[in-house]
Amino acid sequence: MGAKGLVGAISMTMDFSAALMQATVQVEQRLPNGVHIIGTGFLVDDPTPDGRPRTVLVTANHVFDRMTEAQAHVGYRVQGKDGAWRYDPEPIVIRAHAAALWTRNPDRDVAAIVVKAPAAFAKAAIPLSWLAGGDTYAKYGIGPGDEMMVLGYPQGLSADSAGFPILRSGRVASLIDPPRESPTFLLDFRVFPGNSGGPVYISETRPASEANPAEPVQFVTGMLTQQVELGDVRLEIGIVTDAQFIRDTIALLDRPHAAPDAMPTPVPTPGAPVTDAAAAVGDAVSD
Repeated sequence: MGAKGLVGAISMTMDFSAALMQATVQVEQRLPNGVHIIGTGFLVDDPTPDGRPRTVLVTANHVFDRMTEAQAHVGYRVQGKDGAWRYDPEPIVIRAHAAALWTRNPDRDVAAIVVKAPAAFAKAAIPLSWLAGGDTYAKYGIGPGDEMMVLGYPQGLSADSAGFPILRSGRVASLIDPPRESPTFLLDFRVFPGNSGGPVYISETRPASEANPAEPVQFVTGMLTQQVELGDVRLEIGIVTDAQFIRDTIALLDRPHAAPDAMPTPVPTPGAPVTDAAAAVGDAVSD
């Protein structure tokens, strides 16, 4: 590969990560008892069936479930004329008369809600096509040992005062089967409260061969939803819910009463319960 091709491939990888950082937001609510519920979400551009623009916020369902008040806040960011970014959270209504207004996946820990993001921020929403589908992993040969990136707000922390997410990484620690057979996979990744709902993705460049040029492999693989514990010991293993279930949840926005295809109930590892990874800062961070 020539130097020009390598620079181009690296640039595409960096652009993909930067685009996902722009689309990732902190989702928070302060409860009357002072506990601060914090999770991670990201915006997806999903036009309505008749073509109207629509921005969807996706996160882990348990993040919203723990928010008992009517309004949550989404941590939007705005850029000033001087180029500097500032944190500019705005409220969204998630409950009406105690009834949940978001759409939840009936079988997986995934939630979606339509939001009216500021016009400039709505442009940061990623296209639905960036989410992996049922055959994406097989197509690119993704499996154990591959590195994946995770965006989120561990312990409610952000990368800077503007509220950008923190980027970390881990390696796939299990087989990745088709989502209808295995809805989740494991990531060798230390999970903190606040990580729940964060996008997990792969962004790498496959080296060129005699038959093929260098190829960027970039897509959202899923959402971080839980961590694995053995007794009181955290095994520093995250559970990622496959991106197909994010797609399914977004599809339910237009088919709220549709039943998804039959999905198996995953069998937990003996002696290794899972716990949610949302943050409560009580001022504890919790999700």
